[in-house]
This record gives sequence, structure tokens and C-alpha cells, in this order.
Amino acid sequence: MSALLSGYRVLDLTNVLAGPFCCHQLAHLGAEVIKVERPQGGDLARQLGADPALNHDLMGVSFLAQNAGKRSVTLDFKSDTDREAFLALVATADVVVENFRPGVMQRLGLGFETLRDVNPNLVYCAISGFGQDGPLANYPAYDQIIQGMSGVMSITGAPENAPYRVGYPLADTVGGLTAAMAINAALAERPRRAHFIDISMLESVLATMGWAVSNLLIAGKPPQPLGNDNVTASPSGTFRTGDGLINIAANKQEQFEALCQVLGHPEWHDDPRFGERQARLEHRRALSDCIEAALAANTTEHWWPRLVEAGIPAGPVYSVAEALAHPQVRDRGLIERFASSPIDRPLEVVSGGYRVDGQAPRVATPPPRLGQDNDNLLPAHAANDE
Repeated sequence: MSALLSGYRVLDLTNVLAGPFCCHQLAHLGAEVIKVERPQGGDLARQLGADPALNHDLMGVSFLAQNAGKRSVTLDFKSDTDREAFLALVATADVVVENFRPGVMQRLGLGFETLRDVNPNLVYCAISGFGQDGPLANYPAYDQIIQGMSGVMSITGAPENAPYRVGYPLADTVGGLTAAMAINAALAERPRRAHFIDISMLESVLATMGWAVSNLLIAGKPPQPLGNDNVTASPSGTFRTGDGLINIAANKQEQFEALCQVLGHPEWHDDPRFGERQARLEHRRALSDCIEAALAANTTEHWWPRLVEAGIPAGPVYSVAEALAHPQVRDRGLIERFASSPIDRPLEVVSGGYRVDGQAPRVATPPPRLGQDNDNLLPAHAANDE
């Protein structure tokens, strides 16, 4: 793939997920990403994941997932010598990304103004739970804290079991993507200037909740948990078949009428409860019961192609393993494989999630061991190697 960010150098000072995921995206776009880690343990994600042996080896699965293609150096910012080494790196860089609590870099003598004096075109991105100011700025925040405070949990799950946490670190991931988008915009500026990018994970998540937020702000209707049902349309959600579940999104009138034909019940679109869009929303449960009674006659694999052929968006409910194994995912290059691996087995990780000019993004190297690039990048400061 064309390395769109080739020639840009990013210093990744971040830990665990939001920041590393941001820099994971930049690395797959071709940027040179250098992780700047603590000499003792490095990124906390090196100790996280489902394989205890890898955690002990400081190559935890959580680290492996977000750090392919990066280099690693170790610096202790409390050391004058190491701060000078870091400033030398900053002079060569285009971007610095950090996710410390607000004020930490200033207290270390490495705040934005200091780094801008070293590099007048530096793009500095600070990722935090709540942003750099405001009453919660100094509060600690993890993904689940943001999910709860953003309202995401309040609208996730069914009415009888909400609030529910989304099953993967949504807030961290959205925060990382937001940061990567803003950084790319700053790098595209002509002529380029120094910028301080302030990423609030809370605001990043709220920004993705446009429909839910706007229903409240514009229509005055607070969003509610609806389980697997679509808030805007019916029938649109998850339905039981004869052997499992299927998602059906008959959001348009013509799609609903086609669904009636496929399921053998053309009379439904003449039923006053179901004939019009608003009526279907008001009688969602009754309509879902009718649909599931018809679907029970056969399997998901039976119904899915028939619905799609009739122009009705539909699909099975897969496990993660089933999704990865499907030819639609398997054959488009989402999974990146490293035969030469820093662990005791071949390594597979998820890449960028897009293609450019028909090719999936790739990086040249697997995730780095802690400090493996000290000698190349910090030749005058090798004292930190031990």
C-alpha cells in the first residue's frame, strides 16, 4: 500500500489503548512511530492480555494488538540526561502523542510550549478522559468510566437489564480514532504550524452518539435502551429463527413489503398495526412476534440469502471467530501476519480496517520488545538499557 504518511515521525508516549490505537493507525498509514516507554516495564499493556506467559515476558496480547510497526526506546523523564535525549528526538519529530493526566508533561518540564520551542512545527496531541480543562480534568478515567458517564451504558442492553457495558473498549477506541483524525488534519495544513490537540474521550464518544443526543436536544426525547431493536424503524433488529438468530433491517416501506412476501404473509402490510412506518414502531412487539413465528419454520442459513435476494438487509449473528473466518473478512487482508515474531509463535494482528488503492495497510515489523531501538535512536544515552 502507498505509505501516505511516509516521512513523518511520531513519538508515541502513550499507554494501554486510546493512544497506542491512535498511533497504530498512524503507523499503518506509513508514519515512523517511536514508542517512548518507561525503562521499568514500559507500556502497561505489555502486562495485559489472556496469555500469562506473554504478560510475564512484557509482550502481552493487549500490547501486541496495537503496536506492530513501531520502534521502542526507554527514557526516564525524571532524569535530566533522558529529558535531553527526548528533546533531541522531538527536534526530529512531526508529532508527539501522550495520554498522561493533564499537567504531567508540564511538571516534567516537557509541556507543549517547551516542545514547540524545540520544534516550531510540532503537532502535539494530548489524550485524556475529560480534556485538559473543566471540573473533571484531573480525574482518572478508564474506558468503562467513560462508557458510564457518556450515557452509552444507559442505552445499551434491554429495558430489563440496562445499563450495560459495550463488550469491547469502545471509548478508548473512539478516542484513539478521533486523535488520529485530528492529527492527520494538522499534518495536512499548508503551511504547517504547531498545534495543541486536546482529545477528550468523553466528548469523542458523545460526538459519535449523534442520533441519540439529537433526539434529546432537538426532539426532547431522552434515548432509552431497546436491546437489539433499532430506535428508528421496525422491523429492524434481531429475530429468532429455527436454529438461532438473524438480524433484519427492513427499514423502508418496500423492504417491509418484500419481507412479508418472503415470509409468506402478504396480509401483514394490509394490517393497520403494520401498514405504515409509525404504526410498526408503535406495535413493534406484536410485529416481532409474528415475524419470529414465521422464521421458526427454518434456519438462519435458509432465511438469510432469501431475504438479501429480496432486497432486505439481513445477516447472521456471528461470534468473533466466525467473523474472522468468513471469506469476506479473511480474503480482504484485515489480518496481518508476521512470520518473524518477537514471541514463541507466529503472530497475527488486526491492521487498519481499510484499503488504499486496493491494498490493505501493512507495516514492516512486528511489535517491538521494550527498548529494542535504544542503541539506534539513543546512541549517546545507552545507560538506560539496563
